[in-house]
Amino acid sequence: MSKNKIATYELVLAQLKGLLEIETNWIANLANSSALLNESFPETVFAGYYLFTEGKLVLGPFQGKVSCTRIALGKGVCGEAAEKGSTLIVEDVTKHKNYISCDSAAVSEIVVPMIHNEKLLGVLDLDSRLLASYDQIDREYLEKFVHLLLANFKKEPSHS
Repeated sequence: MSKNKIATYELVLAQLKGLLEIETNWIANLANSSALLNESFPETVFAGYYLFTEGKLVLGPFQGKVSCTRIALGKGVCGEAAEKGSTLIVEDVTKHKNYISCDSAAVSEIVVPMIHNEKLLGVLDLDSRLLASYDQIDREYLEKFVHLLLANFKKEPSHS
């Protein structure tokens, strides 16, 4: 299982590099990268971004069902990860005290903050229909994924 997951992530990173070589628009890259993650991991029920705007996380490009649109810092898994500035893995969202339910199909979640030049831009959020879907392999590769995206970040999202 781990070898397959690593191979999938290696392919995803290579595909992301290719996408970023041909496009510099921040929103376009977030949209395509969320589609890439959603297509690569069939257990995914949400793959997308919340962008830090006016002191809150606001729903950005994503793949999945209708979702929460605004999340305060510190609230839910996304708000916690954003506030702490570190990746957060939740094996079972029903047992996480601060969980905000946006889709009842979500069972586990991983959130990776997107910090550029010490400034919070938002978070990458993935939800799975499987229990304990995310582990240290996901953390490592999704942090690399976000790093690649941010290396391509040139302007404020509102000006791209």
